[in-house]
Amino acid sequence: MSLSLLDVLTMAFFVSVWFGYTQFARIRARSTYSLSYILRQLRIDWMSTLTRKEHQIADAALLGNVERVVTFFASSTILVLAGVLTPLASAEIVVQVLQSLPFTADTSPDKVRFKLAGLALIFVFAFFKFTWAIRQFGFVSVLMGAAPQYRSTDFSDEQRTTFAHQAAKVFDQAGHEYNNGLRAYYFALAYLCWFLHPGLFFLSTVVVISVLYRREYRSRVLRALLATKDLEPGRIKLEESQNSETQ
Repeated sequence: MSLSLLDVLTMAFFVSVWFGYTQFARIRARSTYSLSYILRQLRIDWMSTLTRKEHQIADAALLGNVERVVTFFASSTILVLAGVLTPLASAEIVVQVLQSLPFTADTSPDKVRFKLAGLALIFVFAFFKFTWAIRQFGFVSVLMGAAPQYRSTDFSDEQRTTFAHQAAKVFDQAGHEYNNGLRAYYFALAYLCWFLHPGLFFLSTVVVISVLYRREYRSRVLRALLATKDLEPGRIKLEESQNSETQ
């Protein structure tokens, strides 16, 4: 099997854009209002309120709903992975189907198997991200159970604040892992276009990046979330950036 130069370049572009965007989003969140930034602040507020509430039944129910959603994606990923691996034994039939479609580049059973293996790796990556997120949400459950009680006098306000920030940090990391798993699904959709043509694969990757960027930094839901703290999309103010880094 030999991939064309266009195939190699497009695949290299896909991998570099995926992991490059992940690093870009992580760094940019420190200086620009984003979904990651505002959700972290809201999680801190949630955990701070938790330490000053007498009952935590509603909080446990909310966290349970989040865990169920992540568990659904983890179990669904296994089914998707099984579906991706099944055609490996009948790559010749897949080639015939692809060749019957318009604008499909020349392919071969070996190329199809190679591409299916790459697609399987994407979903394996997503599965590990989802399962790690589930474990971390479990850690948050433990922290919620160990939170300072409302009527307890053994904890100072400073201790309650520290606990809230650290619990929110674990909560935030769980959210990031869940987001990374979802992001793998987005890129898997772009990867599917490679079965048709590397040029279409390139364009679909650009579209996915554009969608992810817009939702993270320009979406209406971001504006609504920021509005809860009287903020607007744009650069983070210096004092808020410093506070975020110390939390």
